[in-house]
Amino acid sequence: MNCPYCGNRIEPDWDYCKNCNKPLIVKLYEKKSRSISRILDKDVVEQNHYQKDDELYEIKDEKIDKKIDEINKIIEQKQNLEDSIGKLLLEKAILFQKKKDLSTSLKIFELALDNFIAEDDFFNIAVSHNEIGLIHEENGFFDQAIYHFEQSISNLKEMNSPRSLILVYNNLANVYYLLKDLEHSYEFYDKALKLAEQYNFISEEIKTYSNLVDILFLLKNYDEAKKILNRNLEYFRQIGDLYGIIVSVIKLGKLGYYLGVNSYKTSHKNLVDALDLISLLKDKTYQSVKAELKWECYLYLGKLNLLYNNYEEAKDYLYKSLEEIRLFELEESLHEAKILKNLAKLYEIKGEYQKAIEIYYKSQEIYYKFGDEYKVAQLLRKIAWIYLDNLKNESEAIKNYENALEIFEDQNYFKESADVLHRLGDIYVNNGIIEIALSNWERAKRYYADLLDEVNLNLITEKIKSLDNSNSERF
Repeated sequence: MNCPYCGNRIEPDWDYCKNCNKPLIVKLYEKKSRSISRILDKDVVEQNHYQKDDELYEIKDEKIDKKIDEINKIIEQKQNLEDSIGKLLLEKAILFQKKKDLSTSLKIFELALDNFIAEDDFFNIAVSHNEIGLIHEENGFFDQAIYHFEQSISNLKEMNSPRSLILVYNNLANVYYLLKDLEHSYEFYDKALKLAEQYNFISEEIKTYSNLVDILFLLKNYDEAKKILNRNLEYFRQIGDLYGIIVSVIKLGKLGYYLGVNSYKTSHKNLVDALDLISLLKDKTYQSVKAELKWECYLYLGKLNLLYNNYEEAKDYLYKSLEEIRLFELEESLHEAKILKNLAKLYEIKGEYQKAIEIYYKSQEIYYKFGDEYKVAQLLRKIAWIYLDNLKNESEAIKNYENALEIFEDQNYFKESADVLHRLGDIYVNNGIIEIALSNWERAKRYYADLLDEVNLNLITEKIKSLDNSNSERF
């Protein structure tokens, strides 16, 4: 295999070309991945694209515990000699992460941070803030994650650490992506890209572009996303990077889904091809890494089959997606909420309404946990509609509409608030509760007027007039 920069021969286990000193992405599939998230050493970042751990191989808890015991003994010795223990604490915290004990890991990272602050070790202060930010992100405390990533960036800007700075820009952009703050997410991906281009860091540039694709999907900039994915795929094939190939093919599968009916066959082919490629990963690869790749393949295959009314196939894929998620997520996640929402939709289409409601509720509980109140309100509105239209249970419909309305109004979603008020007015009219119906319609009318929604404004105005006339005739 040759270096993609200087063309000289390289060995498979090199992280850097020993001829031109450029970073390599060799045998990426031998590393665990989600995004370039961990700073490993002074301005040397992990050479993978999508995950935080630097190992793909199963590490038994007994071995981790033994290593932790060894570190504890060294720490005790160093404390007696009043030597620095910050780096040992970092190593210990990472081991607890491998044990999936995030609360203990967080506490130890915070102790390490205190040590580095006392020693004015600015690089490791940045490392600690980055690690703490990653844990807060995983726990859903996004405001805390943003704070720590910003602190890491602030320290790295004072040092000559462009690769590490690119890495943390990516991490910060990802949190804003999770918050659906696309403007800030794009801003920090753009900063990472400009820095990578400035220093000619091709690997970091490719990594960042791959992350940026998810923003382009949400912005519906599919042409640009397609260009990036095809370029990345070509690059990964040139250097024999199986993991990079798989991720690119999965994203091309998602792209086909977003492009619509004319691209569904291409989407299906890419997703199935990605699953075939995942099967080529080494047997000793972490099961959780394969799961992180498979879950989205299964999700989008489920969604495609749902569109084609292949309900049993859709159900099978969606439950497989859920199984894969639970292999690598420590707790409930937004990914799980997304799968559950699609499963609920499946049961709703099949007419299994109580099952659909049960799963919609579970999905909205997870969205609530992660602070996505808009999604919560949307799902409550969906549940209300099933109660009203399919189960003819108006009391449950009203309860869920009212709960959704409270969120929509609190979050200033005026169109959604108006539509829910409009629907509530209709329900109350059908039950002869005229005063409450008029109150809801009047509130909806004000929203429609502010939104300049002439169609709904005229419709609800006519309903109010009709109800007023009906009342006048009655008396």
